[in-house]
Amino acid sequence: MTPVHYVDTLIALGEGFTTEFKRKSISNLGREICAFANATGGVILIGVDDGGEIVGVGKHNELKSKVQSIARSAEPPIAVDVESIDEVLCVTVPEQHSKPYSFSGKFFIREGATSQQMGRSEIREFFFKEGLIHFDETPCTNYDLERDLTPQIWGRFVRHARLPDGLEPRPALDNLHLTKDGKMTHAGAWLLCDDITGYTLQAHVTCTIFRGTTKTYILDRKDFSSDLYTIYEDVIGYLQAKLNTALIPHARGRDERLELPEDALREALVNAIAHRDYRSTANVQVHIFHDRVEIVTPGGLPAGMREEDLGIKSVPRNPLLFGMFYRMGMVERVGSGIKRIREMCRDYEVPEPVIEVSESWVTTTFKRPIEEVTPQVIPQVTPQVTPQVTPQVIRLLSVCDGELLREELQERIGLADRKYFRTDYLRPALNADLIEMTIPDKPTSSKQKYRVTEKGKLLLAEVEGPQE
Repeated sequence: MTPVHYVDTLIALGEGFTTEFKRKSISNLGREICAFANATGGVILIGVDDGGEIVGVGKHNELKSKVQSIARSAEPPIAVDVESIDEVLCVTVPEQHSKPYSFSGKFFIREGATSQQMGRSEIREFFFKEGLIHFDETPCTNYDLERDLTPQIWGRFVRHARLPDGLEPRPALDNLHLTKDGKMTHAGAWLLCDDITGYTLQAHVTCTIFRGTTKTYILDRKDFSSDLYTIYEDVIGYLQAKLNTALIPHARGRDERLELPEDALREALVNAIAHRDYRSTANVQVHIFHDRVEIVTPGGLPAGMREEDLGIKSVPRNPLLFGMFYRMGMVERVGSGIKRIREMCRDYEVPEPVIEVSESWVTTTFKRPIEEVTPQVIPQVTPQVTPQVTPQVIRLLSVCDGELLREELQERIGLADRKYFRTDYLRPALNADLIEMTIPDKPTSSKQKYRVTEKGKLLLAEVEGPQE
């Protein structure tokens, strides 16, 4: 039974977000119960006036029955506890788990010390906030299937999504739930485009390198805004090019070792892209400082997820997009992403990342082991170039004599995996200005070739040393 001093404390604190006083009448009681159910719960004290004076009510058993009847008439029915505390009837509305609730066909929410009816836009926002509507599943009105779904975009998507060749686009997209009622969903638009900002302005990812440990001086900044899969690959390529790489000697030669575990960075990045709030005016940001790497995700945690749940369960904010990432091999369906990141860092013998959560942001911070990596970096390369150079890039430069197609370069290196070639060889070399395109205005041209820049030639000569 609720103790008397509990009620005395509630009265002393006054009406507020979780407390409502009613003198005797139970008019509008359904409105108050509904508002508390749509918030975090609350207590209604019947028999207390607005000034906090106890006036009491009679016929408690009859009143209890009416209160329960009102609560059950909500849609869906709301569970409440009703107790008599001396002359006061205490109606407790626990936190509910079937939001939203309506009463007499209207939706109410608690604002401060009052209960207010929600307008259409407020109801829509409430549904999004509670995870009852997923933005990635809504129609993207800017996407024109006839105009925007080009054969080139479809072919690229088929490869990324590991679909069989020869599928007709429209039936396939319907079966993947990326189109609904003849309209492309936002998830579909983000995956089948050349410039994602044409459909969702802040859906791109920004990478920034800062000098030192603060944001005072920017050394480099780059926006990635193609489709989400390519954005993911390009950002990983940027990190590979800009972070330090050590060469570890062994009996059969040397192995490369990025200063931070690449798989952990991949997992953190894909989490940021998959779980961010795409209605936010902010975008995913990757910050590289002298001592750390931060991956910043707008939107906070999704509905139903608490900070203590990190590493234990997963509640995707964008389930359709998350499902496509699973098909593309970018994520696992089980909610163990954070757990895997921590395990990979431990196995790599670097500190586990620090994850900070606020209402609007989730920030994952990897500490850079600068002191351990720097002495092992390739000694022949100047300090200005070293962070951008990997053994793969050196190998690419060594085979690129003249102007060659991507297929020709890949064949000379002896690689069958096109994705690995692009992410570990070609993109880092392009980002470091060591390789350039012969047709830069048409990066995806079938006639595109690549050649070593003057900077690349100087680097290669320095690495290979004087010839006998």
